[in-house]
Amino acid sequence: MSSPDSLLQNSTPEIALYDARLAERLHDLVGGMFKLELATMFGGYGFLMNGHMCVFILGDRLVIRIGEAATNAIAIQPHAGPMDFTGRRMRGWAAITHEGVAEDAALQRHVDMAILFCATLPTKEGKPKAKGSHKTTRKPN
Repeated sequence: MSSPDSLLQNSTPEIALYDARLAERLHDLVGGMFKLELATMFGGYGFLMNGHMCVFILGDRLVIRIGEAATNAIAIQPHAGPMDFTGRRMRGWAAITHEGVAEDAALQRHVDMAILFCATLPTKEGKPKAKGSHKTTRKPN
């Protein structure tokens, strides 16, 4: 299994657009916790849960899927706001700046929110895996 650092080093800068250290910290938190799928797409690094994108790193931001009500509630916190990937707000998603996840406890809290929300979603059956996704239950080498 590739580590976040090796994925970043083996890609061109135009393709790998995520903070490798934050990716390593994220993998340390969830790599062995659940049967999540590692997903490297859109130049980012993250994990799918039951076929749904759950947590994702794009640039130096942590993107979490937490539902619309929690996204609205978290938006008042410093370093947090709605996710905007294509010029339109992504409902149910929040983006946390690097400063908002600088401490391990803050990263854990935001990841826990995403996992708890995604655990409520029905499993996606019969859909092809996202390009670059891999089953993982262990920490990267």
